[in-house]
Amino acid sequence: MSISRTASDASFIMVGQENLKNPEHSFAHDWSSAGTGGRLYAHGRHFVDAYGRVCNLRGVNLSGNCKTPVNHDHDSFPANHADVTFVGRPFPLEQAPDHLARLRRWGLTFVRFLITWEAVEHAGPGVYDMEYLEYVRKLLSLFPQYGLVAFVALHQDVWSRYTGGSGAPAWTLEAVGFDLHGLEEPGAAWLKGVKGGGHTEDERGLWPCGYQKLAAATMATCFWAGDTFAPKLKAKARDGREVSIQQFLQGSFLSMWELIVKTVGNLEGVLGFEIMNEPHRGYIELQSMHAFDYNTDLHLGHVPTAFQSFMLGAGHPTTVGYWTRSFPLPTRRTSHRLVNTAGQKAWSDEGPTQGKCIWEMHGVWGWDQKKNEGVVLRENYFKRDPETGRDVDWYTDFYFPFVKRWADRVRSVAGEDKLVFTEPIPNEFCPSSWRPERRPSNMVYAPHWYDLNTLFAKAFGNFTVNVQGLSRGMFPLKAFYWGQKGARDNFTLQIRNIVEAGYRALGETPVVIGECGIPMDMNKGEAFQTDRWDWQTKMMDAMITGLERSLVSFTLWNYNPDNDDHTGDDWNGENFSWFSQKRALPPAWLDHSQTSPTLDNGGRILRAVVRPYPAKIAGIPLRFEYELNTGEFAFEWAVPEAEDAALAGAGADAVHGASRVSVNHPPRTGYPPLRTNKTEIFVPFQLAHGRTVVVRGLRPEDKYAYDEARQTLTIATADNAPGTVHRITVGIDPLPKPAFVLNDFWSDWGWHVLSAVVFVLSLVAIGVSPYLQ
Repeated sequence: MSISRTASDASFIMVGQENLKNPEHSFAHDWSSAGTGGRLYAHGRHFVDAYGRVCNLRGVNLSGNCKTPVNHDHDSFPANHADVTFVGRPFPLEQAPDHLARLRRWGLTFVRFLITWEAVEHAGPGVYDMEYLEYVRKLLSLFPQYGLVAFVALHQDVWSRYTGGSGAPAWTLEAVGFDLHGLEEPGAAWLKGVKGGGHTEDERGLWPCGYQKLAAATMATCFWAGDTFAPKLKAKARDGREVSIQQFLQGSFLSMWELIVKTVGNLEGVLGFEIMNEPHRGYIELQSMHAFDYNTDLHLGHVPTAFQSFMLGAGHPTTVGYWTRSFPLPTRRTSHRLVNTAGQKAWSDEGPTQGKCIWEMHGVWGWDQKKNEGVVLRENYFKRDPETGRDVDWYTDFYFPFVKRWADRVRSVAGEDKLVFTEPIPNEFCPSSWRPERRPSNMVYAPHWYDLNTLFAKAFGNFTVNVQGLSRGMFPLKAFYWGQKGARDNFTLQIRNIVEAGYRALGETPVVIGECGIPMDMNKGEAFQTDRWDWQTKMMDAMITGLERSLVSFTLWNYNPDNDDHTGDDWNGENFSWFSQKRALPPAWLDHSQTSPTLDNGGRILRAVVRPYPAKIAGIPLRFEYELNTGEFAFEWAVPEAEDAALAGAGADAVHGASRVSVNHPPRTGYPPLRTNKTEIFVPFQLAHGRTVVVRGLRPEDKYAYDEARQTLTIATADNAPGTVHRITVGIDPLPKPAFVLNDFWSDWGWHVLSAVVFVLSLVAIGVSPYLQ
């Protein structure tokens, strides 16, 4: 069996399945039914197509601008919250071909498509924005034409825009009793970041602290565990019944989700659904009313404790700690300040609590009128079930059961084939308690990863730190890295830890890094003045190198057409998008073919983002390593081994269990039969154009062909006996100009160290020489 070295003959060679489609016009990164033989599904830790090939998916979050409505107004917010519209987020339908063609050219055809609860149900409980849902359906219907596939993710940060983030509609807060116009003064929420702020030094990075503030923490607690911790709070269901606040919020959430699935669940371009972005436990499992955990909760700016938040929200001026950045600890308390001097209440007199703090209603704390001070009445209220005294666990008691309820609701509409994506609390490893009986079938684990040190400092250089390791007790000197090689190794270790923790807890379950990105305005935004993006290029390269070494699919944060140099992503001071429509060519000038450089305008650091990768593998990926400076990559994969008869028919989890936890040593058995010997690798036009693609390591009978128009390198292997391992190196000639110096500690400081050693030895020699005479 052979394959021509010409592009025109680089079609599929089928093995025993003549009736499967032959996608002559497909390409490596095409996830439509034409490109996958009609099916893309989860099997073990991998995604697999109808030909039995393991598929490596990479793409983008689309988009950060979906957090805010088209008609958002910084000055009037939070007024007119029922009249917002998200139609046109992430971009108008007429612009969709430009953006989808661009993502196809860049090989980023796996999309985490963001929607929010507010976008669907902003006008009130049960009042759905059908115009928006129809817009979303039309947009997602276009995806297969460009080879794109998406999973629809319900996005939220800090519960809602009205508590300083994104996600839930305003009426959810009103249902609990909050006054939308009374949250800022008592410190119940920090809203400057959703009103155009977050760019100054004193506001930078404050928004995640909102998770501990009164409004967001209360909303999360009521949503997940209102029956346990807020049983006195009731709300009217759509049928007029009085129900608990938990039942009201969760019921509304599930009904909203059911409508989303009914709208888009039958589309070819929708692979599955993600329940919620970055869930948070609120006050559940809170260890102390008088302090948050410094190791897990960001302390920056005003950080009232839970008890202080209760008093502030009830209208009592309270002195709270003020935290600033420091070294070697990230932050330290530098002062105390009196907050809410106006005595503003966060609770509405017209709300269900009649202006009273919900936690005061439940006897968690009270106000001593004689002493004129607050008193904690139940210190362990959120640690244990108030009725039974049993210790609670957010994951096992609340999150896992609700995920299963949600998945059942999704499956009742979309069927069993759709994948369901879930994630843990940010920066936490997958809990070992997520046993098979506690999770839905066909689940994909989709955690996030960011370099916390860079996010916190908004700076990146030669010195990098493994904050993930430090927070878990790593010896400090082991957590410090130098140079680009060090950054690659640092990020690789962190990402691999997340992925392998997922395998340990869940067994052979697919892992997708649902968010990972870099701040484009790092290092005080100097690149916007110099137009030199060297450090951004280095950091993106280090991050994607870590993802590639971990052999994991991912969606980058984020592709935002509305990003610009001054306001960034226009949400809490963030600036993560490496594309800006304002830097792009006008639509009339664009050519939508994969070979068109016109699509690249508006992109930043594309050399680090647009990289070769094995997309469809006739076997099991074992190792992939790409060097940006040379354009060369090494790839190793194995043909699945024959499965023992005793194991035939057993599921992947049962066969392999959680004992195999290495990203580089996946199970070699238990795979569906391979129906082709062809591996398809995305090799970008930007890299290969005007150069020769050179493949080394093939056996004499193996063949390859590179089709520049499809950006696809096809490898056809002749020896496909079970267990065969293939190793190739792919390069280009001539080599590209290096993007940066690949340095490490020894290349930068080796001579200094050697000189110091020689100097010390010389001193020692001089000192001891008199005694040797």
